[in-house]
Amino acid sequence: MASSPVPTRRRLPGTRTLLVLAAAGGLALGPLPATAAPGDPGPTTSQEAAELLAARGHELEVVTERFNEARELLAQAQADASAAAAAVEAAEASLAAAQERVATVARSAWTGDRLSSLQSMLASSSPDDLLDRVSTLQSIAEHGNGLLGDATRADADAAAARSAADGAADEARDLLDQVAGQQAALDEQVARFQADYDRLMAEEEAARLAAERAAAERAAAEQAAAERAAAEQAAAERAAAERAAAEQAAAGQAAGPPPAPAPAPQAPRPAAPPPPRPVQAAAPAPVAAPASGPAAQVAVDTAMAQLGDPYVWAAAGPNAFDCSGLVQYAYAAAGVAVPHSSRMQSTMGVPVARSQLQPGDLVFFYSPVSHVGIYIGNGQMVHASTYGQPVKVAPVDSMPGYNSARRIA
Repeated sequence: MASSPVPTRRRLPGTRTLLVLAAAGGLALGPLPATAAPGDPGPTTSQEAAELLAARGHELEVVTERFNEARELLAQAQADASAAAAAVEAAEASLAAAQERVATVARSAWTGDRLSSLQSMLASSSPDDLLDRVSTLQSIAEHGNGLLGDATRADADAAAARSAADGAADEARDLLDQVAGQQAALDEQVARFQADYDRLMAEEEAARLAAERAAAERAAAEQAAAERAAAEQAAAERAAAERAAAEQAAAGQAAGPPPAPAPAPQAPRPAAPPPPRPVQAAAPAPVAAPASGPAAQVAVDTAMAQLGDPYVWAAAGPNAFDCSGLVQYAYAAAGVAVPHSSRMQSTMGVPVARSQLQPGDLVFFYSPVSHVGIYIGNGQMVHASTYGQPVKVAPVDSMPGYNSARRIA
């Protein structure tokens, strides 16, 4: 008797394990930075506001990368849940088929079919024939029971896998909601510090202009007073000179002609002007060195084409990016699938020593990883840096906390 196919027991992708590993690796949520109390005056200078803005901007970048990773985990968990649901349906169909087959055998035994044990014994031509028939019946029954047991176990395994996958998806949704909450809170802080910075910059600029005007007015008043004093001094000196000349003339008439006056001293010759200082030419715009492979070169070229595009949290193109979104977009153009998460990207490909970097390699920063750029050669990288900064080229050394590098194409 042919048996119906029964799904083999297999282990579905361990999304719950992924979630545990993600938490162990840094995806677990930490406390948010303390927010300002209602009576807190906040920053008092634009420098303080800029420092707070930069700090919150980096924290928001870290949380955004957590959000991206949680979103990737949720997508994987949902795919696992769908696969588990399909496995449950297949196992239930096999179980139903096995149950029907066993029921058919049982009915045959009780309705006098040719498989009946009694009929087999009556129709036996010898004791050996009888034993063969009974053994065959037992084998058929055991096979049916085995089919039923296998199908029952497969159904239970599939149901357990579906329950685990559904639970993992729920955990991923909860994680995504928590990260989104942190992201919203940090967004609010960033917006407040940006407003503080803009206000303080405007106030400081107004104060600077007022101080410059006051200084100019004081300088003008001092200049006018100095000019008046100089004019008065010159007038007094002229009057004194005229009196002295008159007295000398009167005395000269009595003593004879006056001696010839000494020649006036010649004015010094003006010094030659210094030679003009050479004008330094502006540094050329950074140019990416050739990449080591065609896919890496396409990724570099695609990323370089996005220079000037704005930084937007969790964006992956085509006109706005965060750091891992730019990498995903650039490598997608080269046909390489990359998750939208800098920490997940840091596990792809092969590790590369910093001294062996080639164009197209991914460079990662901080621990745990929360920022990524694409190396373009000559110590430079292209990256979506942070809030308020567009996609740009910068030295790898300009970012703190260098972590590692990977080659994925």
